[in-house]
Amino acid sequence: MFTILIDGDCPLCRKEAAILCRLDRGRGRLQLLDIASPDFNAADFGRTQNEVMGEIHGVLPDGSMVTGVEVFRLAYGAVGWGWLLAPTRWPGLRALSNAAYKWFAGNRLRWTKRGCKDGLCSVPARESA
Repeated sequence: MFTILIDGDCPLCRKEAAILCRLDRGRGRLQLLDIASPDFNAADFGRTQNEVMGEIHGVLPDGSMVTGVEVFRLAYGAVGWGWLLAPTRWPGLRALSNAAYKWFAGNRLRWTKRGCKDGLCSVPARESA
């Protein structure tokens, strides 16, 4: 099973997660963990909350982590739709898709009006339990 750490407070992320859940069709190939949940602890994955908020992370069955576009490649592959993102593995498109995702990840909080004040946006601080 491939585990994806998603930001459940992000409407764009929730939409993508819903698509992946529909494509999985209850087969259990994917597990989604909400990093915005008070029960989530990034340290359980060897990361900080800011790291997991900064870009999408996926956990392979062996416990190793992947980030960025590779998470989407593996997630769509797990539900049988890998062909959709296969071109993002091609040399020229790999660099372009990775750069596009980094741009998206750097702006998603601003686009969803989270963590912004006076036009400046940042990863929201997490209260300690």
